[in-house]
Amino acid sequence: MKALESISTFAGKYFAFWVILMAVVAFMFPAPFLFFKGYIAILLGVVMFGMGLTLKAVDFKLVVTKPIPVIMGVCAQFIIMPLAAFAIAYIMKLPAELAAGLVLLGSVPGGTASNVMVYLAKGNLPLSITMTSFSTLLAPIVTPLLLLLLAGQWMPVDAMSMFKTIIQVIIIPIVLGLLARKVLPTFVDRGITVVPLISVVAIIIIVSAVVSGNVANIASAGFLIFIAVMIHNAVGLLLGYFTALAMGLNESDRRAISIEVGMQNSALGVALASAHFGPLAALPSALAAVWHNISGPILATIWSKKPAWAKTIEANKKSTKY
Repeated sequence: MKALESISTFAGKYFAFWVILMAVVAFMFPAPFLFFKGYIAILLGVVMFGMGLTLKAVDFKLVVTKPIPVIMGVCAQFIIMPLAAFAIAYIMKLPAELAAGLVLLGSVPGGTASNVMVYLAKGNLPLSITMTSFSTLLAPIVTPLLLLLLAGQWMPVDAMSMFKTIIQVIIIPIVLGLLARKVLPTFVDRGITVVPLISVVAIIIIVSAVVSGNVANIASAGFLIFIAVMIHNAVGLLLGYFTALAMGLNESDRRAISIEVGMQNSALGVALASAHFGPLAALPSALAAVWHNISGPILATIWSKKPAWAKTIEANKKSTKY
């Protein structure tokens, strides 16, 4: 078990490297990875089951005790990212399937990788976890509605079918994970350190499956959509931070909200796009899985150089100077 724990820690620590490596391998040698295209939803369910195993009641405590940062952050996420995706797709004149896929990426909730980035950035980790959990639970309602409003001009959107898919691949696995933790707490506690390894492997396979099925599309339009994904991510990180700043939140909260808004659950984006829009629409989310795990660690490293509490103290000094 200790060996598996060590491997799990190693895999989680170098997650970005493994995603990039396997994406390149899948692009160069697609055949072995095509087999997994039919199992994307199941693999995502495995990731979400792992999320359910790690959730606790305290993860939702902030919704009651300090609701303003949570509600503001989740609203920012579901407003900034879909509208930014819509604007980028429109300005860059993306093909219909890619445009719908980018809007889909902007309409999904935050991903669990954001929690790790917030921790490394010395941000408010409880706020990050609560935002991820809360936005994920809202996804069955909010994500289909956003797509109906924003992506309908490019692709037909079956909101009810998408609602059912999110329930199946997100909510049910999370609930099963919560139940498993409740019924078998000792067993879950013993194996919880291996969950990151399982999640990393599942996400890597999901990305590899999409890349292998879109080799020709990546070769022709990959650079264009990668630029769109980079801009989309940058807009989310920047506007997330400055929205929190405008609301008067402290530096720790700003970092958490910035990263939560900027980093999406790209695996869910891949699963929904593959099921409802087509394989090409899954490309933005697949590339986001790669890019978010590059930009996130870079930003976290920069912020980690100066602890958030130091900025808070400086701000307090300035406010009391006069």
